[in-house]
Parts: sequence; C-alpha cells; structure tokens
Amino acid sequence: MSTNTNIIKSFFNRPLATPTDLPPQSAKSIGLMMNAILADVFALYLKTKNFHWHVSGPHFRDYHLLFDQQASELLAMTDEIAERIRKIGQPTLRSIEHIANLQRILNNNAVYVEPSDMLAELREDNQTLTFNLREAHNVTSQFRDIATSSFIENWVDQAERRAWFLFEAARMPDSSNH
Repeated sequence: MSTNTNIIKSFFNRPLATPTDLPPQSAKSIGLMMNAILADVFALYLKTKNFHWHVSGPHFRDYHLLFDQQASELLAMTDEIAERIRKIGQPTLRSIEHIANLQRILNNNAVYVEPSDMLAELREDNQTLTFNLREAHNVTSQFRDIATSSFIENWVDQAERRAWFLFEAARMPDSSNH
C-alpha cells in the first residue's frame, strides 16, 4: 500500500475529534444523554407521522394537519440535537436499531387507534419528552454546557406547546356553558 493511501486511510479511520472546551468526561456524559433525547425525538416523530397517516373520523382534517405540523417540528429538532452532540465531539445515533435501544418513548404498532387515544398518547409522550429534557438540562447545567442548555430550554417550550395543543384538541365541549 502506498504512503498516500495509508495517510488517507488513517485520516478516515481516526476517532471523531471535534475540539471542545468541555472536559472529556463531561462531553461524554452529555453526548450519551443527548443521544437518548435524540432517540426519543425520532420515536415521537415516527409515532406522530403514523397517527398523521392513519387518523380518521369527523375531525380528520384538523388532526391530520396538527399531527403533520408537530411531526415537522420534531423532525427539525433531530438535526439540531445531532449537530449539538457532534459540536461537543461525541458521536450520534447511527441506525434505527440504535434508536430502538435508547428510546424511552414507546412505539404504537396498533392497526387502528381511536383519534381521541392518538391525542392522549401524543400528549403524554410530549410530557415524557419534557420531563426527559428537564433531566437533561440538569446535567448540562451541572457541566456548564450553556449552549446545550439553551437549546433544551427552547425544546421544552416546544414540547409543552405540542402537549397543550393536543390537550385542547381533545377537550369535549362543556355542556354547563350552553
């Protein structure tokens, strides 16, 4: 093998070494925790798209559009999370299997789900994501990772908003007001 080939081969086989001022163990802890968040977001994204594709009933259009908007928001988060993990020198998720091993948001493989159950399940999942994000914020704050903490604060707000919209969409009219 030529010297140039060895140099090129060693360059592409070296560990990811993005420079960061975070201590290595702090960056590793944050990277592991944020990969779990990333897995949760991918799981919630896919469930939200699943419900978007399979919703039916008298509120079809409203729920279909709501789920699509929320799925788009979740998908946008994935790149921000993955890039943040890479900025601190850590590797990100590499496969569906990796997501499945880390996710804490449960899948829903049911053939049919009542629209009201879709709303309730996605609301609960967004609340679970909010809880997990707050736990992640505790860690990033402890390690003084201000940038990741700042992202997390925005993601908490987004998850709370999604949960609120899902809650309001599921509310039944109050007959006492009529």
